[in-house]
Amino acid sequence: MKFKDISGLKEDELRKKSKQLRQDLFQLEVKNSLGQLGNPLEIRFLRRDVARIETAIRQKSN
Repeated sequence: MKFKDISGLKEDELRKKSKQLRQDLFQLEVKNSLGQLGNPLEIRFLRRDVARIETAIRQKSN
């Protein structure tokens, strides 16, 4: 997900997206701990997406 795509969303949409991505991240971490995750790099990419969204939320709230 690119920051340009994220910056066009409204703050409430960003919060919903952040919540959904955090749930996905939790599920991936559980799968990884059970050895069911095929590509563990997905966790890294998802963490970065969450960070991008949180950054956009902070910029919009200021």
